[in-house]
Amino acid sequence: MTREEVLPREAIQRLNELGSADIVIGVPSYQNAGTIGHVVGAAQAGLAKYFPQRRAVILNSDGGSKDGTPGVVRDLAASDAGLLLLSHPVTPAARFSVPYHGIPGKGSAFRCIFRSAEVLGARACAVVDSDLRSITPEWIQLLVAPVLEREFDYVAPYYLRHKFDGTITNSIVYPLTRALYGRRVRQPIGGEFGMSARLVSHYLTEPVWDTDVARYGIDIWMTTTALCGDYRVCQAFLGAKIHDAKDPSADLSGMFVQVLGTLFRMMETHEAVWATVKASQPVPTLGFPFAVGLEPVSVNLNRLVEHFSRGVRELGDIWSDIFDAGSMSRLVRLSTQVGRAFRMDDDLWVSLVYGVASAYHHRVMDREVLLRAALPLYMGRVASFVNELLEASADQVEGRLEELCVRFEGQKDELVRLWAKRPGRPAARPGGGSRPV
Repeated sequence: MTREEVLPREAIQRLNELGSADIVIGVPSYQNAGTIGHVVGAAQAGLAKYFPQRRAVILNSDGGSKDGTPGVVRDLAASDAGLLLLSHPVTPAARFSVPYHGIPGKGSAFRCIFRSAEVLGARACAVVDSDLRSITPEWIQLLVAPVLEREFDYVAPYYLRHKFDGTITNSIVYPLTRALYGRRVRQPIGGEFGMSARLVSHYLTEPVWDTDVARYGIDIWMTTTALCGDYRVCQAFLGAKIHDAKDPSADLSGMFVQVLGTLFRMMETHEAVWATVKASQPVPTLGFPFAVGLEPVSVNLNRLVEHFSRGVRELGDIWSDIFDAGSMSRLVRLSTQVGRAFRMDDDLWVSLVYGVASAYHHRVMDREVLLRAALPLYMGRVASFVNELLEASADQVEGRLEELCVRFEGQKDELVRLWAKRPGRPAARPGGGSRPV
């Protein structure tokens, strides 16, 4: 599909009527009728308050919702807009909803939004999730102003989340991305981003839109592309993220496989960048950090441990093709721990992640089989995290995650070695070490 074919005819007609815009706010959606009105209202208010002199468009890119989501956007009454205008804008933001085509998923929605921004000649584009309940008008300012006023190309979100929300981010994506590329972007798959016109146009040239990246992998692809290119990256403190959180013990297999697969695929694309990176550095953080109240996230600990233990019983043959005898022995011992006693130490976890990454690179087996086989390991790590930090404060949790990130960085030489090594049967390390070889 070419760039010209991304948008349906009615969307192109509407964009031609609008002519141009300085700012495009994209809201991808699917079955979000209960929350999207609040999200669009907050975006409308943010544009009115902070960018009253700018031409702006709010675009809902919907994936075929059957619950009336697009109708909520279309039917937001003009009288309601008056209640939201906190100043008197010269050019009120236009709002419209269009369906997207292509692979079902968030990435296809993003492609539609990005192409619309390009057609309109927008200087800044931001995207926000449609299931947010904590979004405020200030989010729009924090995501857009760094692009318009400070010439950043990519604005990642930095918000506070419940300690058991975002477990894929905390256990794998953040520490691995930080160790690989040497930049501390705390929420690399957060869901809310701001982008320059230059970066948006670059995204549209990349050949990922008809692949699985266009499903759950789009966020980490966007972040990694920005980190590895000639783009200025920052993060903006947005406060609390309260959305439709998921129990990590529930079925997250599709998201896990696609996020991890995209992360590993990007490692292959950008090996020349990350292979020589040592340690990590913070990125500029804009906005004023403040304490917020967070909604609790329910976690089924027993189900997490059971999932891990079943993986040890049923996937031993697969895992033994990836991990050395020492690691396998430790996994078997872990499978005998139950409930609150379950603990997986950082060194073992880092070695498992690096082992799966190298096995993916060397195609030790079918890649989807490999990624699905890694899911019980992730469940075990989450169970350990829950057990260890059940009574911990938010600051203690962040301190603990910092320790994990340091371990990922400290063992990165092992990843480089594994990545370069010709695949073969894992062997025990001298001295009984647990890292895969």
